[in-house]
Amino acid sequence: MAAVFCFSLNDALIKLLSGSYALHQIVLLRSLIGIVVLLVIFIPLNGTFSVLKTHRLGMHMLRGLAVVFANLTFFLGLAELPLAEATSIFFISPLLITAFSIVFLKERVGIFRWGSIVLGLLGVIIILRPGTEAFKLASLLPIAAAFGYATLHMLTRYIGKTESALTMSFYIQVTFIFVCCMFWLTVGDGHLANQQSLALDFLFREWGGLSKNDWHVFVLLGACSAFGGFLISQAYRNAEAAFVAPFEYIAMPLSICWGFFIFNTIPDFQSLAGMLLIIGSGLFIIWRETSNKKKILGQLPDTPRFRR
Repeated sequence: MAAVFCFSLNDALIKLLSGSYALHQIVLLRSLIGIVVLLVIFIPLNGTFSVLKTHRLGMHMLRGLAVVFANLTFFLGLAELPLAEATSIFFISPLLITAFSIVFLKERVGIFRWGSIVLGLLGVIIILRPGTEAFKLASLLPIAAAFGYATLHMLTRYIGKTESALTMSFYIQVTFIFVCCMFWLTVGDGHLANQQSLALDFLFREWGGLSKNDWHVFVLLGACSAFGGFLISQAYRNAEAAFVAPFEYIAMPLSICWGFFIFNTIPDFQSLAGMLLIIGSGLFIIWRETSNKKKILGQLPDTPRFRR
């Protein structure tokens, strides 16, 4: 839940900055601050810099490219779509994660978890309301982001048995920095900027100087990136992807709250109804998993609990 809060606030802050800076400039500064947070706070708490050693650098880079793709496409969508609508469309990702976990990780997903996820997606559809501006061309960007995000977490499950959450978070930040530097070298002068498209203008806008009033926003962005990346990696390392995914539905009501407090947008009754379905599905799956765990423990031999 803490990771979801960090990522949700991150999305709101990037949308807030999208009218003033280029996307790759924002992400580069966020990643530089985020990697400093990792090096100064998380590494000392987890031992030494040896935790960053890895024999799976190629897999880390592949995972990093997946999250870069997911982030860039979603943030471009934020430039044209309201925050709540973009987040709603993106919530096809938990269903994709569940499907991927069955196909690629051979995880077992029961009918109750499937039902809860479908119920949550029904809430998303109610909020989207087919025929609204959420279905314009820009709405394809969060859908593309969802595929990238699902791929990211399948790779996390694949390498999570040998790589720590801190290691995975570090190399994601490194990948962000590398990709953003490449953007700066090739299009940072703004020669491809397109003011007729908010998304393309956000992507190819010329880099500019930072306002003194925005530094605290960038620091908060970096902190959210570091803490969120570490926490979500830890979650997917230690639990089945199909169980962790529904918790991310919490970002939906959070996005509506940020929309109210930051962008002065208020959800209507239909949006609130969709939110209740999403939240209800998440609460049900927590209850269901807890009940199943108790049944399984009750069938096991009577051994000391700390050995389980």
